[in-house]
Amino acid sequence: MNSEEPNYLVSPPPTDEEGDMELAAQLKRGISRQFSTGSLRKSGKFSFKRQSSLNPRINTLRFSFGRQSSLDPNRRNSFPDELTVPENLDSTMQLLFLACQGDVKGVEELLKEGTDVNSIDLDGRTALHIAACEGHVDVVKLLLSRKANIDARDRWGSTAAADAKYYGNTEIYNILRARGAKVPKIRKTPMAVSNSREVPEYELNPLELQIRKGDGISKGTYQVAKWNGTKVAVKILDKDGYTDPDVINAFKLELTLLERVRHPNVVQFVGAVTQNMPMMIVSEYHPKGDLGSYLQKKGRLSPSKALRFALDISRGMNYLHECKPDPIIHCDLKPKNILLDSAGQLKVAGFGLIKLSKISPDKAKLAHADAFDGPSSYRAPEIYKDEIFDRSVDAFSFGLILHEMIEGTPPFHPKPVDEVARMICLEGMRPPLKTKSRTYPPDLKELIEECWDVESVVRPTFSEIIVRLDRIVANCSKHGWWKDTFKLPWK
Repeated sequence: MNSEEPNYLVSPPPTDEEGDMELAAQLKRGISRQFSTGSLRKSGKFSFKRQSSLNPRINTLRFSFGRQSSLDPNRRNSFPDELTVPENLDSTMQLLFLACQGDVKGVEELLKEGTDVNSIDLDGRTALHIAACEGHVDVVKLLLSRKANIDARDRWGSTAAADAKYYGNTEIYNILRARGAKVPKIRKTPMAVSNSREVPEYELNPLELQIRKGDGISKGTYQVAKWNGTKVAVKILDKDGYTDPDVINAFKLELTLLERVRHPNVVQFVGAVTQNMPMMIVSEYHPKGDLGSYLQKKGRLSPSKALRFALDISRGMNYLHECKPDPIIHCDLKPKNILLDSAGQLKVAGFGLIKLSKISPDKAKLAHADAFDGPSSYRAPEIYKDEIFDRSVDAFSFGLILHEMIEGTPPFHPKPVDEVARMICLEGMRPPLKTKSRTYPPDLKELIEECWDVESVVRPTFSEIIVRLDRIVANCSKHGWWKDTFKLPWK
C-alpha cells in the first residue's frame, strides 16, 4: 500500500452493548433535530413553525416513536420496547416518548408540570397521534381529558383517528369518533410518492403558504397568497378534480412544463404542493397585473413601448418554441396570459394548459375539441376549426396582440368575443390599422400582416420576429424617430 494513501479500516460488527450505545446515540442525534412549539400560552393562536421544506434531504435523521403516521410514505422501523427515556429530552419529546410507551403516569406528571398537551415534533405529531398509533387507550383518554386537539394534523395531513383506523386500533378509533373526530376522506393525493426520498425537490410545505379564504379564492385559477412573507400566485386544484384523470393529467402537464422552463420573459415557477391536500402550483406574483388590464387602462401605447413589449413577448415565446426535446406551443396566447412585472417587463404565462395530441415532431391537434373555457379573439383559424396546426398559431395570436398595443383596443371592439372569433377565423377578416402611418414604421405593419396571414407557412417564426423587431428598433433610432420617447429595450 502506498504510504501516502490513507488507511481505510473496516470496523468489526458491533457487540450488543455497542449496539445499545449506538441506538442511544442515534436517539440523541434524532432528538437534536426535533423541536417543540412550547406552550400556546392560552393565546388561542396556533402558529406552529415547522421545517422550511418537505424535502427529506434537508432533515434525514428523525426519531421515530414506534409506528409513524399512517400517511407517511417512508416506512421507518420502530425502536425496541425496552429502550428507556433519556434524561436530556425536552418536555415535548418526553411527552411523546412516554405516550409511545403507554406510560399513563409519566404522561400525567408531565402535563401537571405544565407541558403543553398539543406540543408537536418535527413532523407535527402530537402525543395523541402517537398513542393512537400504538393503541394505548388509557393514554388517549388522559390526553382527551386534558383538552388535546382531537383533529390536529401532522405534516402529511393525518389525524389521530386516521392513524388509529390505519393500525386497527378500533377502540381508540371509536372513542375519537364519538368525540367528533374527523378522518381525512382521501388518504393520499394522486401524486403521492411511495417513499419520502421520492418527494420532488420543488415540493413546498403548505404551512408556509398563507391563503386568506375571505379573498374570494376560486379553484383552478391563480390567486394571490404569501409564501414565507413573499407574495406569490397560487393555483389550487379543485377538490372535485382529484378523481378526474383528465384534471390530474392537466395539473401534472402544467407542473412539468413550469418546472423545466427558465427565461426572463416567462413566468417563474416557485414550487408546488403535491403530497398534501389541496394540491397547488405556486408561481411568481406580478402586482401590475396582465397586459390586457394594462391596455384597458392605458389604451394605445407609444410606438417605443409597443416595440419593447413586442420584443418581451417574442423572446419568451421563442424560448418556449425552442424548448427541447419538444417545443411548447401556447395555443392560447392573449393579453390576459401576459404578465407585467414590477420593472415593467412582460412575462408569458398560461402555457401548458391545453392538452395536445402529437401528430408529428412539429404538428399537433387539440386532444379535446372543448379544451378552452370559452372563445377568444386571438386564436388562429386552425385551432378554431379544430384542425392540425403547428407553432405558427402563436405567431397569429402575437400579430393581433401587437395590433392591439398600437391601436389601443381589442380586435373589432366592441363586438362580442364569439362574433369577433367567427369574423377572424371563418370570414377571414382582420382588424384595420387606423393609426396614422407616420407614427409607426411600415415594416411594423408588414410584420403584423404576415403574422396573422391565413396561410401558416407565411407567418414568421419568433426567432425571425425578434430579428425584424430589432431591425425596426435600430432603423428608428438611426433616423431619429420617436427621439423624445424612444428607448432601446435593453437600456
